[in-house]
Amino acid sequence: METFFLRVEEGRFEIIAQIIILGEDVVVVIGGGRMHIGAIGIAQPRPSIQNPERTSSTSSVYTFLGHKEDVVVKTLSEGLSRALNKKVVVVAGIHWDNLKEVEILQILDICKNIEEKIIERFRGI
Repeated sequence: METFFLRVEEGRFEIIAQIIILGEDVVVVIGGGRMHIGAIGIAQPRPSIQNPERTSSTSSVYTFLGHKEDVVVKTLSEGLSRALNKKVVVVAGIHWDNLKEVEILQILDICKNIEEKIIERFRGI
């Protein structure tokens, strides 16, 4: 089992991700602000319905009551599964009080940046 960490900071927001490689599978734990478990996304690669020569991904998401990390875990689990051709589980808990819409979009951009860095890291392995 291999583990590595990524940290992306933008303005007042810092998001930390722990990436755990379990054989052929990947687990990503991502948090920022008051870290917790808000949502869990799982995805597995599959042939694309539109073009079976391309890889797509199927996912399921569980969101704990009152949490909104579902977008983060769905986006990251599907994107990583598709790009890496691996089963992926993403656990996310990100919380800052009284966020404005622009700040939520900034946090989503940071998470997308983390996804790209994970893909780069795997392609370098």
